[in-house]
Amino acid sequence: MNLNCFKWDQDADGIVTLTWDDPKRTMNVLSGETLRDIAAVIEKIASDEAINGAVITSGKQNGFCAGAALDEMESTASGAGAPKSEEERIRDRYNANLGFNLLLRKLETCGKPIVAAINGLALGGGLEVTLACHYRIVADNPRIQLGLPESKVGLLPGGGGTQRLPRLIGAAAALPLILQGNPSDPMKAKEMGFVHKVVPAEALLSEAKKWIKETPDAVQPWDKKGYKIPGGGPHAPGGSTTFTMGNALYRKTSFNNYPAQKFILSCVYEGLQVPIEAGLRIEARYFTKLLMEPASRNMIRSLFLSMQDLNKGARRPAGVPDAKVKKLGILGAGMMGAGIAYVSANAGMEVVLLDTSQEAADKGKAYSTGLLDGQIKKGRATEQKKTEVLGRIKATTNYDDLKGCDLVIEAVFENRDVKADVTKKAEAVLADSAIFGSNTSTLPISGLAEASVRPESFIGIHFFSPVDRMQLVEIIMGKKTGEKALAMAIDYVKQIKKTPIVVNDSRGFYTSRCFGTYVGEGQEMLAEGIAPAIIDNVGRMTGMPRGPLELADDVALDLAYKVREQTKKDLGDKYEPGASDALIETMVSKLGRFGRKNGKGFYEYPSEGKKRLWPGLSDIVSIKVTETDAELVEELRKRFLYRQAIEAARCFEETVVTDPREADVGAILGWGFAPWTGGPLSVIDTVGAKKFVEECDRMAQKYGKRFAPNALLRDMAAKGETFYSRFAPQKKAA
Repeated sequence: MNLNCFKWDQDADGIVTLTWDDPKRTMNVLSGETLRDIAAVIEKIASDEAINGAVITSGKQNGFCAGAALDEMESTASGAGAPKSEEERIRDRYNANLGFNLLLRKLETCGKPIVAAINGLALGGGLEVTLACHYRIVADNPRIQLGLPESKVGLLPGGGGTQRLPRLIGAAAALPLILQGNPSDPMKAKEMGFVHKVVPAEALLSEAKKWIKETPDAVQPWDKKGYKIPGGGPHAPGGSTTFTMGNALYRKTSFNNYPAQKFILSCVYEGLQVPIEAGLRIEARYFTKLLMEPASRNMIRSLFLSMQDLNKGARRPAGVPDAKVKKLGILGAGMMGAGIAYVSANAGMEVVLLDTSQEAADKGKAYSTGLLDGQIKKGRATEQKKTEVLGRIKATTNYDDLKGCDLVIEAVFENRDVKADVTKKAEAVLADSAIFGSNTSTLPISGLAEASVRPESFIGIHFFSPVDRMQLVEIIMGKKTGEKALAMAIDYVKQIKKTPIVVNDSRGFYTSRCFGTYVGEGQEMLAEGIAPAIIDNVGRMTGMPRGPLELADDVALDLAYKVREQTKKDLGDKYEPGASDALIETMVSKLGRFGRKNGKGFYEYPSEGKKRLWPGLSDIVSIKVTETDAELVEELRKRFLYRQAIEAARCFEETVVTDPREADVGAILGWGFAPWTGGPLSVIDTVGAKKFVEECDRMAQKYGKRFAPNALLRDMAAKGETFYSRFAPQKKAA
């Protein structure tokens, strides 16, 4: 038997140890080659009387199996390869998925006891393989993750996960795990009942073999006579409540935007009413249907494949030696600087946190103390780790402490003069090889670089708040920024385990510029007389994390007003005011309503109780639309999505962003653009450039020229092109 992804070791007791170790990948995944190996292994185990059982474990240090090979799956779903009809593609996808399900069914009915000795993360299809084993033992390591995260990238578990997990622990316990996709650690998994035993890592194999020799059981619970689903089936008193509440919760939280969650509910509901073989066919049917959904294909591409490419440094310039930041300087110990200090020290860097007073610098360092104390309280960190991380942060007012820094990031106020002052003071003590980064969110990097004596080493490194939770970092290239600075910035972002996108200089760059259109469109709607509750509710229904008015309050209305005033000053006669300009000026300069920061904005923020919309809005805006219907909701949703997508297309035409992967991933991670769409460029590609342009022309005529399609969109519409075909990104070899 010739195996490519597994190593076969049969001992004197007739127990086979199968070590999963794909030589072509750093992490085990369920590739076509792996499935062929599994089929051969099952056949051998079932037919050889000398074999008394098998243990499946991993030869990878970083995990058992990360799930399906989504690169292969995405290629199949998108129709790559020889041209086929839609019917043929659907049939092939269904047969492939059902084949995997039937393969795991053969594993659990092979007549020999199979143990999963899980020594690392087992996610998605990786966990589904273990669920098809008769016994599951996990190494006692809280870092190990066990779960079914498919829903987070627009999929459902397609290897029996919607059938076996509910049959093991009941639908009420299984549905949250599948619908939300959040992983469990080994102890939690054992407590919930889908892991049998947790043992020290060094005892995994001996415990697995001990079970086979002493208490083997080669029949799954659902294959035994008299089996009953824990908690009852869908029509049992408790079971019916589970599905009624689950369906209500799905619609409340997703607004029906995510087909995966809807199909998951259907898989579990229908599957638990029939024998498992029929349940597996039901799952395969829904999985196939889901793969044909544009939302799922777009989510797979953006949230998995593209993000994976960017995390690996897809935009890093070739030929520049790898760099590692050992000592980092941070200018400004406010919320942003303090957050940058924490993530950098947590990644092992020596950090100099500098501010104008020792009190301010110490306060910035105390932010890390608070985060670490919170982690210790939740059992996610230790006092030793806290001591180590805090020991790497030096709070200071002395610029001489910056000597020896590989990289310095300024995070001071959005004021050119202040930024110029700290740039000059820092560069006076830095080595020529050091890189200087600015955390500005709006000010053009080329202009800020004028204060530098080494503009080729000056680059934008834009974090998002709160830094410790936000995954994206926007790297901005100034007109004179060199490749060494870019390489250093990308390497640094990889060190702190965040996702970098690279954009070119412009006012607001990419993320702030496009995010502003969502908030701005909400304000335009308000100025038109649409009730604020309708605006924010529809914003959330669109898939955005918050309504545009509440987001405006969070960011601060006075900040938006100052940025707008600076833009007016910079653009002069070229500035084009919108209907919301007068509204914001009234809110800020006349009424002193700055947003959440002073408890007064579009919302009121009482000291006790929940925030509420400010009743006084009706005094400064004539509210004309107080009721809505399906047609109006759809129109408002379209305005929100298309306005942001148009701005992303303009950024592409102006080469602010040049890679569709960065445009889509940056939108989702940066300002929460509706994940179900796959990103703003995916919206355009899915709608089709021709239809998108036609709709934008209609909206431009009705609402204003901010919706007017740019020349690039019109050219793509004429040629029938998509962003991912016209600007197909070049992938680096893994």
